[in-house]
This record gives sequence, C-alpha cells and structure tokens, in this order.
Amino acid sequence: MDNISSILNRYWGYSSFRPLQKEIIESVLSGKDTLALLPTGGGKSICFQVPALAKDGMCIVVSPLIALMKDQVETLHKKDIPAAAIYTGMPFPQVKDILQMCVNEKLKFLYVSPERLETKLFLEYLPGMNVQLIAVDEAHCVSQWGYDFRPSYLRIVQLRNELPGVPVLALTASATPLVQDDICSQLQFKNKQVFKGSFLRDNLSFSVFKVDSRINKILQVLKNVAGTAIVYCKSRRMTQEVAQLLQLQQISANYYHAGLTNDERSKRQESWLKNETRVMVCTNAFGMGIDKPDVRLVIHHDVPDCLENYYQEAGRAGRDGKKSYAVLLYEERDLNELKNLSSVRFPSIEEIKKVYQHLVNYLQLPSGSGEGQWFEFDLNDFMKTFRLNAYSAMYSLKALEQEGWMMYTEQVFLPAKVVFTSSKERLAEFEKEQPQLDPFVKGLLRSYGGIFDMECFISEKQLAAFIKTGVEQVKDALIQLHRFGIIEYTPQKDKPQLQFLQNRPATEELYINPQNRLQRKEQFEARVQAMIDYVKDETICRSKTIGQYFGDEAIADCGICDICLWKKGNEISADEFERIHLFLKEKAGIDGVAVKELLTKLGSKQKEKFWRVIDHLVAEEKITLSNEGLLKVK
Repeated sequence: MDNISSILNRYWGYSSFRPLQKEIIESVLSGKDTLALLPTGGGKSICFQVPALAKDGMCIVVSPLIALMKDQVETLHKKDIPAAAIYTGMPFPQVKDILQMCVNEKLKFLYVSPERLETKLFLEYLPGMNVQLIAVDEAHCVSQWGYDFRPSYLRIVQLRNELPGVPVLALTASATPLVQDDICSQLQFKNKQVFKGSFLRDNLSFSVFKVDSRINKILQVLKNVAGTAIVYCKSRRMTQEVAQLLQLQQISANYYHAGLTNDERSKRQESWLKNETRVMVCTNAFGMGIDKPDVRLVIHHDVPDCLENYYQEAGRAGRDGKKSYAVLLYEERDLNELKNLSSVRFPSIEEIKKVYQHLVNYLQLPSGSGEGQWFEFDLNDFMKTFRLNAYSAMYSLKALEQEGWMMYTEQVFLPAKVVFTSSKERLAEFEKEQPQLDPFVKGLLRSYGGIFDMECFISEKQLAAFIKTGVEQVKDALIQLHRFGIIEYTPQKDKPQLQFLQNRPATEELYINPQNRLQRKEQFEARVQAMIDYVKDETICRSKTIGQYFGDEAIADCGICDICLWKKGNEISADEFERIHLFLKEKAGIDGVAVKELLTKLGSKQKEKFWRVIDHLVAEEKITLSNEGLLKVK
C-alpha cells in the first residue's frame, strides 16, 4: 500500500491534507463504512480518490449528475489516472468496452449513475471486477427525509449485497442530523465512522438584504465587489430578464437554465469559466460539477426553499480561500410565499392520480407496459394539452418519482441511433440510383461495425469528420436515407426525457404511500421554516445559524457576516455603558422621561446603543419602562 501523503503530493501537488481528509482516508483504508460531511469546497473527492490509489483494485463512484461525472473523469485523466463513466444514453458497445476494461483491471475509477447499478449488463460484469471501495457522492440523495431524495439511490444497497465486505464511503456537503442517521441506515452501515467538518467558511461573508428593488441592489453589489459572479434566480424567465438588465448597464452577463440546448449551455458555461462573461444569471441547473475557485460573489435574487440548497449554491464563492461574498435578497412577500409552499409542493393523492392518468394517455402507454422505456417529454405541451396547473403537474410528477414509478430529467442526453433496414441487394441498387448519398452509406458502414445487422448509437459529428462534410449535411442525408427506407434513423435527444421504471399499473391500482407523503411534507415545512428563520433572525451569526442547522454545534461566530459586522460596529465599552447609564439617570429624574423624546436627536447607531443599555437596565430592574414609553429610575 502506497503512502497516502506521497500520493497526495504526487497527483495533487499538496504537501498536507485539509481538515479531516486524512482521518476519513485512514477510516476507509481500515475497512470501515464511513460518512463524511464536508462543506462545499471541502475537498470531498480526494477522500475517496487517495485511498483508492493507495490500494490494489478499483473504486466504484456512484454520482447523480452526468456533468459531475464527466468533469471528475476528465480531471483524473489530466493526472494520468485511468477512469471512465457510464450513464444513461451511452452507446451499448462503449458501455461494454468500459466494463471489460474494469474486469481487465485497466481502470482505477468507474463512475456510474445509480440507474445503471441494476442493469443486466452491469451485474454480469460486476463479479469479475476487483472492487475495493464504493464511494457514494451526494449521499443525501439516499434519504427520503432529505431535500433532494432520489429513489434510484436506494439501489446502492443491492450493490453492497453483490460486493460483501467492500467498505462504503458516503459523502455529502448538506445533511441535517436526521438525514445523516438515515444515510447510515439506508446504506446499511455496520462498522461505521462519522466525520463532520466545520461549516465555518472564514473567507466567505454572508449577508441578507430586505430590498425594494432587487436589480438596483444587484448593480450596487456588483459595483462594490470585483470579479466573477453568479446570480441565482428561481425562474428561467427571470434569468433572462436580469441578464438583459445587467447588459444594459454594460456589465458582461449571460443567462443559463435547463431549457437551453446542450450546445448552448456548454458555450455559455465555457465563456464564464474563461472569464469572458463576468456574471452568470442562472437557475439551480448551473453549478454542479463546475470547478471555478475564483468566484468572488454569489447573489440570490430569490429566497431558496431550504438552507441545504442555499449553502451549497452560496458555497460556490471563494473556493480559492480569498475573501468572497454571498448575498441573499428578499421582500416580505417572498417569506409569505415560502410559508404557503407546502400546499403547492404536496398535491393530494387524488390529484397525483389524475395527473398520472393524463400522463399515460399523453404517452399512449398501455396498462402493464413501459418498464425501462424512455419518452421525449415536453412538460409545457403536456400541461397545455390537458389544461393542467403548472405546479400541480410538476409536483405530481415529482411524487411519482419519489414513489419509484418513473424518472423525469431535463438534462438527459441520448445519442442518435441507426440500423440498416434494406437488404444488401437493395442497397447496391440504391447507391447507383442516389450516388450523392453513397458517401454517407459508406461512412456509416465503415465507422460502425455491425450496423447492418443491429441498431447502433452514432455521432453525427464524428461521422461528419470522417466524411469531411458538415454536421447539418450529415443529418439531412440520414433523414433522406430514412425516408428511402434504407435505414431507420432516430436523431439524438437532448430534450427532457421521462422513463418508466416499472410497468404502468391501472390508475386505480397506483399506490402512493400516504404516511411517507405526510412525513415528507412535515420535513419540507421544517426546512422552509429554518430558511425563514435564517432570513429574519438578526441576532445570530449567519455562519453559526447554518452550522447549527447541520449539527455543527461547536461553530464560532464568523466575524465577517452582516450580523457580526453590525455587532462589532455597535459594541459598547464599559466606560460608554456607564456614561449612558448616568445620562439616563440624570434625564429621568424623579418624574421620568419619555424615551421617544430622549432619543429624537440621536443618530441610528447611537439609538441602537442606547436601546441596548436600556434593555439591560430594565432586565436588571434598575430602571422601569412603561407601556407608554416612560422611563423612570428605581
């Protein structure tokens, strides 16, 4: 076994570990199931990458997001560490090749989406792999009491059953004590260790502002804080509006949301990463897997529905350790909307069944069929077709996901598919009849072995490079070949997809667990209330509020958030306290004095100090303050 410090230095160039990294790695290497709760930017990936490199064999990493997997695989490749990822939509031959590489011990890391864990192909190759560690990234997804429960994560337990004795490392940046316990339970931890990092980010200043005009405040903050920024909005429409308003003020900005094409999202992300775009105005579809350490500012245009989301998104600022800012804007109506959110997010079981019936009608899916099938799914068209309320439709689909009936994703990528449908004799005739299409036929046959006999995933881009023509010309030619009956061509899909995980039952037989729904609703309401408390409480350090929410009771005041800075500016020395005390005694006299009259000529900061002294003296029963505001000395 290699020395973990030398591995860290060799591949990452660091001379020492960050807090808790070494302890987590040693726990994993000793064979213990381990839960690591490390804040965003706390170096979670090193906690499984280093021990995997220290041992023989390979590490399976379960991750929920394709972008996150691709990013980590690319990072490992740059360090000459063999790694690959398999996820929904990949060409079958490519998946098979990757699994064969695992069996041949040519890979150190295999990243998999949880949906792949129970596929026949994966389970067929699994016994031949020398797996020494299972890492579960974003482990809070396994808990149905968490803010981002994904039923597919429950399949990880099956992986444990197939690999008895292999330790599991579960990693998350955001799990409350209840969710932490549930993670350990759901993943069947036995000989377990739990490590919790401090939630104090001593370079990140948190602030909350109640505003009349959000855009004016955003402009003011951007003017005062130089460098790259992210502005999070809750709707796609708002991302576009805010980006355009910033552009009108000569600020380099663009918008990003899941409704854009894959190519457009990639272009905008790349421009921001290269600092060609200063401000990315986005929904929460942006950020996961993006490694940009020099973000100086994260602004939330709207209040998120939970501290888990807020802390993760705000935590994308200042990962390089330099001074950075997280700013949250709100109006009073935002908090009222949050309070009423659970009634929207949790439609009745009757409403869910109604949406389900519309869904299977829309997809024309017969009862008893559908398991494993993908459907291109336009949510807006679905809602328009059946005149459904947007929230009712969205959250009914979410409920069906949580119950394990289906999976809906806006960011799936399914490559194009082609299979030849003509005979070889007909193909020979066709090439003479349509010579302009001959290069495309030959390109397909030479690029994809077996395509004449079986359906193959293809890349229009790679085919265009092989034939030395444009991608659009390739797509047009494939459509023509399809129309002539030479091939069956299914264009690539980067539109939202819906997959049925089980054969669909009749609507009256659809089971939604009422007890689970009630508990999820109660947990959601508790998370919302914690978010409201964070916004409204002006007495406790922002970092302390966040830390205590996640079970970090030892967290100290940060000293740099808006509340800590206000307290510093309003500190009262013993001499000043005594001076104010004597002044109050003198002015009050025997008959007393009206506080309003006493404080009229003071500035706001002085008023705050006077009130703090008055509150203290009243508590100590040295003075009295009547309901009418009359101050008297005892």
